[in-house]
Amino acid sequence: MKRLISTFFKLALLTVVGGALLATVAVLAANRQLPSLDALTSFRSTPDYVPIGRFPRELTEAVVAIEDERFYLHDGIDYVGVIRAGVANLSDELSQGASTITMQVARNFFLSRDKTYTRKLYEVLLSYRIEHAMSKDEILELYMNKIYLGQGAYGFADAAQTYFGKPLSRLTLAESAMLAGLPKAPSANNPVVNPRRARQRQAYILHRMLELGKISRGQYASALLEPLRLR
Repeated sequence: MKRLISTFFKLALLTVVGGALLATVAVLAANRQLPSLDALTSFRSTPDYVPIGRFPRELTEAVVAIEDERFYLHDGIDYVGVIRAGVANLSDELSQGASTITMQVARNFFLSRDKTYTRKLYEVLLSYRIEHAMSKDEILELYMNKIYLGQGAYGFADAAQTYFGKPLSRLTLAESAMLAGLPKAPSANNPVVNPRRARQRQAYILHRMLELGKISRGQYASALLEPLRLR
């Protein structure tokens, strides 16, 4: 019996070691095939690019609150967020997703949306590389300029004009929260196509901002009561 147990543990150890070696080889091979980050630098030089300082604080806080509340704490991959989102999504379709803002930047600039293990590996490795090459504000800035927000709008400056007919500087808290709800599902959460669902998403984001201490209860109540005025 002891010999059988010993053999079992040896096989288990060999399996673990073999798996670790294969994973290491896969990571090293993928690392050599990663694209240059020059595309990010080039994009930041485009004429309509908006610096992070021109985005309203309430808008950036709304985006971080719903898309990646631990953005300033993780190194590109939020393992705590992955576990929490997995549990929350079992019962709440409005909950935060597991992809970090950095991972979304990597995907939007360099990768397809194919759900394969290879693409996911590239996404993780690119996220680590982006985090080491850029500051958090620079990464958030790229995200805010690049993300698709429905109705043909790319980036939040474009979306502010598309949905509300106004520049970023004139967005209200309610409008900022509604725009922040678009990245996850630009069609389903679109206030033009589905105002009821957009309102639900907006209310959820405002509540998250309240829970995180980003807005007061008075601001929360006022934003909920603000009429929706689309362009």
